[in-house]
Amino acid sequence: MSEYSSDQKNEAFFLQLVLTFQTAAWQQMGKLKNPLTDKIEKDLNQAQFSIDMLEMIRTKTQGNLSENENFFLNKAISELQLNYVAEVEKEKREKEQETATKEAREEEPKKATEEKKEEKQERTAGEKKEKKKPRRSAKSSKAKPRKGTQK
Repeated sequence: MSEYSSDQKNEAFFLQLVLTFQTAAWQQMGKLKNPLTDKIEKDLNQAQFSIDMLEMIRTKTQGNLSENENFFLNKAISELQLNYVAEVEKEKREKEQETATKEAREEEPKKATEEKKEEKQERTAGEKKEKKKPRRSAKSSKAKPRKGTQK
């Protein structure tokens, strides 16, 4: 005869099933390392799928769970949903920041090119002004008589 009753085994199996999807969602949100690759991997679509699976289990088992099973499942879903929303927001901010940084990098060469054009235009304008200045010729200026010479 077994040490555990059928109900105890089923509760343990159920909790293990919930833990399986919960752990998968944590890994897919990049909160846990993937034990196979030993790397942090992020796939929010897959995380959403794992959370949806837990919600489906909750719907399908409603009214058939023990108090402990119900508490464990609801707590797992709540924690995952809160973290999922935070990860989606974080990813959104990171993408916005990347876009802003990329745009700034693209603008730097344009600004430098525009500044060079402006400097060249200023130099050209300055050179044109110098060329336009009238120069006094010896004929047009009134020469002062030298001392000792009279007209």
